[in-house]
Amino acid sequence: MYDSIVLGAGIIGVNTAYWLAKAGHKVLVIDRQPDVAKEASYANGGQIAVSHAMPWATPSAPWKVLNWLIQDDAPLLFRPKADPHQWRWLFSWLRQCSRSNTQKNTIELLRLTTYSRQLLQQVRQEYQLDYRHKTRGILHIYRNKHDLDSIKAETELMQKYGCDRQFLSKEEALMLEPALRWASQNIIGATYTPDDESGDAHQYCQELSRVCQNMGVEFALNTHILELQQEGKRVHVRLNGALGNTRLSANHMVVCMGAWSAPLLRRVGIYLNIYPAKGYSITLPIEHEDCAPFVSLTDDEYRLMYSRLGNELRVAGTGELAGYSTELNAKRCDLIVEQARKLFPEAGGFDQARFWAGLRPTTPSNLPYIEKTHFDNLWLNTGHGTLGWTMGCGAGKYIADQICMGQQQAEFNRFELQPQ
Repeated sequence: MYDSIVLGAGIIGVNTAYWLAKAGHKVLVIDRQPDVAKEASYANGGQIAVSHAMPWATPSAPWKVLNWLIQDDAPLLFRPKADPHQWRWLFSWLRQCSRSNTQKNTIELLRLTTYSRQLLQQVRQEYQLDYRHKTRGILHIYRNKHDLDSIKAETELMQKYGCDRQFLSKEEALMLEPALRWASQNIIGATYTPDDESGDAHQYCQELSRVCQNMGVEFALNTHILELQQEGKRVHVRLNGALGNTRLSANHMVVCMGAWSAPLLRRVGIYLNIYPAKGYSITLPIEHEDCAPFVSLTDDEYRLMYSRLGNELRVAGTGELAGYSTELNAKRCDLIVEQARKLFPEAGGFDQARFWAGLRPTTPSNLPYIEKTHFDNLWLNTGHGTLGWTMGCGAGKYIADQICMGQQQAEFNRFELQPQ
């Protein structure tokens, strides 16, 4: 009998398993893939970014989205479907676009991302984890005055609650990251958050899963999670794969299945407001060291993130609200290659770029579900959207604390941002 079963072996699931095992639980992690972090955590943008703690739902966002609806190359694509869950998500998102909701959601995202970044640094130090990480901060570049002016209030709010996000001139940005020299004529200013980091989420999960195994955690990979089955006030999980065709239960079962959490939970009457936002990335070899960025950066106009991962450059971004398909859209892949080539034309082998797409589990507020359900043994740790890598370590600790000590004793509930 397991104390805890974790459903999903991505960045959230592996962190959840780690913190439960550290608390003394006998843990089983289940995933359909042959290795950990093979879905949404596999090839994301690589940024551990407190500076990204601004929700998608802002007062100006609906107007931007309306404009993007007619652009095939827009950062966000919305493809309407006869899917009530898609429309429920959209209308809920619109309700979140008020100024008061934006401020409240931003502060909560800042709390969890800051807490998580601190824990990640502790775990990395304790186990000497190597996941091609860099601690050089994150640079946001801006190409026009309107965009730069529009983030002033956002930046001041982050600064007020302890996020050291600084405004830089064009010259200061180029001094910080000289590889931007080819695009210098298109940059008018930047912000820089020195405490932010970058790294390979997939490699981190591989490293941490080995730590977990040394702590006694078992991993059932190549195992499909078919359904949850209700029995009174408890649930069981039906599986097929490496463990055979079987049904398991535990004192605690934690759903960490990203975008797939919502359809799984509907079978037991739980309707999470999560919808997949498909994101894309390219990974290419760096051929000229000084022509690729050392500082992780975000191109705000195109919503693209650039992270140097060892001898490779990862470029990721865009979003599609169009269902659960991970099929590659060649046009959107080519657009990322084109923008990366314009920014760093001498960096690497663009003809060797590897394309990838994954489904980010997005809620209307961008706040995840980290909580107990009405079932005695069923918990949620899902819906982290584009910030799963940033929130993962903290979200895992938060749910583990709730399970092991109760909601009131969870360390995160005592973690407060101190207004500056």
